[in-house]
Amino acid sequence: EEERGKFAKTADRLGIHRSDYMLHRPPSSSSSSGGYELKQVELNTIASSFAGLAERVADLHGFLTERLRDEGTLDAFLEENESAVSGSSPREDDRVDDGDRRKRGVPRSPAMTRLPSAMALAHERYRRRYLSSSSDERPASVRPVVLFVVQPGETNTVDQRLLEFRLWEDHGIGVVRLSLAEVYRRVRLDETDGRLLLGDDGEDDNENENDEMENMETTSERNVIQREITVVYFRAGYAPTDYPSGYDTSPDDDATGIEWLARERLERSRAAKCPSLGYHLAGCKKVQQELARPGVLERFFPNDDREETPVVPLLRSAFAGLYALGADADEGDLDAVRDVLFREGEGRYVLKPQREGGGYNFYGKELANKLRQHCTVVDEDGDGKQNIVLGNALSEFILMERLFPPQQRAILLRNGIVEGSGMTISELGCFGTIVASAEGEVVHNEYAGFLLRTKFSGVDEGGVASGFATLSSPYLC
Repeated sequence: EEERGKFAKTADRLGIHRSDYMLHRPPSSSSSSGGYELKQVELNTIASSFAGLAERVADLHGFLTERLRDEGTLDAFLEENESAVSGSSPREDDRVDDGDRRKRGVPRSPAMTRLPSAMALAHERYRRRYLSSSSDERPASVRPVVLFVVQPGETNTVDQRLLEFRLWEDHGIGVVRLSLAEVYRRVRLDETDGRLLLGDDGEDDNENENDEMENMETTSERNVIQREITVVYFRAGYAPTDYPSGYDTSPDDDATGIEWLARERLERSRAAKCPSLGYHLAGCKKVQQELARPGVLERFFPNDDREETPVVPLLRSAFAGLYALGADADEGDLDAVRDVLFREGEGRYVLKPQREGGGYNFYGKELANKLRQHCTVVDEDGDGKQNIVLGNALSEFILMERLFPPQQRAILLRNGIVEGSGMTISELGCFGTIVASAEGEVVHNEYAGFLLRTKFSGVDEGGVASGFATLSSPYLC
């Protein structure tokens, strides 16, 4: 196993992450006092989507708000929504000149500049390290490319294509799009040096991999274009449905889990991965919950208590309540479960699995029923507190404090048709990019744009691709 992972250990790590937030005020707080705090919903480390479309939507909303504000038809609408957040109507002396969009208006998102730049940096670092001569000087038969791993029948191609086009327009980097099944057929790992080579379609799936590598080299010698993959960008691979062939990865010709075999082949290579396996796992809800434990953040900021402005308290202030449901559950975690089961607290929590993409959480009565199904009350102590045992099935979930953002009036449009108008809530996603070496040196780390999703206030889930929310834009007041 150590030998099989030797090339992966030399690879750079590329992260295109999105941290999602909501404004939150507990239901017990006064609605007239404002008092909203910014709380993190989750961190997405794989398939952090809609950066390109969100930038286009923000440009559209920026134009519309400027244009309609000149006619005076938008003021009442904006002031109503501003007061929903602040708890009071905007004062006249708070208003700024119409031309000062930096202080009031829809901000510009730099996503389609910064996301391609981070990917181009990872590509260039690979090229300098392994392809020492410039691309123009290399034989025409070898071309470095970036691989986008996508779902078959992908419905979010427009957002992905925006990133692909900017990679070419700004950096001259070509992209190849393949599903995991296509990766299994067309991408081969050179076991001598860890490079990923992209062959022509239609090769024999059962052909010996070493023979295929020899065939590729022979093809290359004949000056037929052979593409070497520098960066693997996963826009698929995060859901069980991305692996329809099953889990059989036995090392013989009868193995049927071709998507898992393809994923393993990519992961074992020297190409930079976005995300790497470590980054992918870091996006699990369980990691988010563990980071909220007392004393855990301090491990990553050992000298924080000596800083003039300590970072740890600021970070922790953005955490919602997060509770373990596995063997590591402590008394505080169990008390949150009791709140749901015995104090009618199901409306104050969300049950979350280790999943991406939206549509898998439990709310309200479904949440309470799920906990009752997998919890056992063993006895009651002298203080009337129920002692409970959590079932093993709950270990794949965490319990999270439910957030209550301000409700604002909006008109939602989907597929070119007005879906309706009414009170809505929103979730802000902030993109960030990071490039790190195999040794852990961070060579790039920057904010990379935003995404705002808006849904009607009675809708629990929040995914855009899954049909629960629509793309929107923040308006700075």
